[in-house]
Amino acid sequence: MAVVTKTVACTTRGDAECIDITAQVRLALEESGLSDGIVTVFVPGATGALSTVEYESGLISDMEELWDKLVPSGRSYHHDRAWGDCNGHSHLRATLLGPSLTVPFVAGSLTLGTWQQVIFIDFDVRPRKRELVVQIMGE
Repeated sequence: MAVVTKTVACTTRGDAECIDITAQVRLALEESGLSDGIVTVFVPGATGALSTVEYESGLISDMEELWDKLVPSGRSYHHDRAWGDCNGHSHLRATLLGPSLTVPFVAGSLTLGTWQQVIFIDFDVRPRKRELVVQIMGE
């Protein structure tokens, strides 16, 4: 079994920005030359997360509203009092989704559904430059 590690760079505005990274993950898989296995995408950092969705403007707006209801910004969190960085809600939101996502691939293609894209969400309170790790294992 081979292991190939790549990166995907993202520049974000923060504040729960959702970015479709499917094309970059597909490119990393294509460049790996592997045919069958798994792709894992990982966010180094505690305020970003990964998932899959149908990436369309209505659902992206729905997700932003969901995050505001589940873990609102603008309230006091223990983390904010400890560090003074006002991103306690960012950490909590990222924790709910998690820092990694694994997708199988067969015959060099991701096994995503027709309306399923890989997304990165940057929950931090400021613009960031992120470098996601894409690790591909297979044959």
